[in-house]
Amino acid sequence: QVQLVESGGGLVQPGGSLRLSCAASGRTFNSYGVAWFRQAPGQERTVVGVSWSGGSSYYADSVKGRFTISRDNAKNTVYLQMNNLKPEDTAVYYCAADPRRGSQPYVYDYWGQGTQVTVSS
Repeated sequence: QVQLVESGGGLVQPGGSLRLSCAASGRTFNSYGVAWFRQAPGQERTVVGVSWSGGSSYYADSVKGRFTISRDNAKNTVYLQMNNLKPEDTAVYYCAADPRRGSQPYVYDYWGQGTQVTVSS
């Protein structure tokens, strides 16, 4: 079992930055893919980006060039650095982990509780 806890959400002005953290416990997830998803009210949960254990990554077009996922395996933590935030980035952000490879929510068995990100002036 893997337990995930997100932190770092909050209110930020357009153009600002936030860094979300996803800390894992229960077992190391060095060999797991870790994804960030987001869900706005009334909308489906969609992928923001994925970091796979082999070092490759994937980003949704809407965040490419603005968001970056990094991993600190020593701390069993994955980060989502979000720069140049826009109001449309407002959502609850979730991290998820699974040893399988994919970018759809159904692939991931382990989920955090979510953290709210609000981009507003």
